[in-house]
Amino acid sequence: MTADVIDTPSPNHDARPPGQRVELLVLHYTGMPTGAAALERLCDPASKVSAHWLVEEDGRVFRLVPEDRRAWHAGVSRWHGAADVNGRSIGVEIVNPGHEFGYRAFPEKQMAAVERLCRGIVARHGLGPADVVAHADVAPTRKEDPGELFDWPRLARAGVGLWPPVDDGASAPTAPEALAMLAAIGYDLSDPRAAVVAFQRRFRPARLDGVVDEQTARRIAAVLTAS
Repeated sequence: MTADVIDTPSPNHDARPPGQRVELLVLHYTGMPTGAAALERLCDPASKVSAHWLVEEDGRVFRLVPEDRRAWHAGVSRWHGAADVNGRSIGVEIVNPGHEFGYRAFPEKQMAAVERLCRGIVARHGLGPADVVAHADVAPTRKEDPGELFDWPRLARAGVGLWPPVDDGASAPTAPEALAMLAAIGYDLSDPRAAVVAFQRRFRPARLDGVVDEQTARRIAAVLTAS
């Protein structure tokens, strides 16, 4: 990412914890009526929110916070039992009105830009596929983004995130076994149903009921094996 980047500094950031390396890439949608409104909020000191990057629907990429600083994008969140997701992650906001304002598919120009941007981030920080998560993954009781219409398989084909094959003929773990696997993947199980919905939203978007049926259990097992 060089000439295509639009520098739009946000004041909303601080230092990462001493010695903390970047361990996660967190993908969001903006969830506001327009990209301009989202960009304004992410750069407003009164909002106390930000992200490192924002990607518009037309493919424009905005750099808001230097990657060596802690942006304020994940809020109250947890992954692998650890809080302060902000302190150990890069946050990318993807313009989309979200479920509140007319959730829609992500355009090709936007997805191409997201793919390029994320490939650079994972390369710079040595992140593996299991280190790329949705905002809903790390905050399942509060967040839905980037949601069930986001093209995770495309990113996985580009080496960004997981989308493992699933053997639908294999024996499925029991529901308790699958929940234990979900925790091993990294999900916070303080609300098990919310964690299952977050997983389904990403890996089984046709079903968002929070029920650990056989197909959901098989997918949980496949993701854990690939992690």
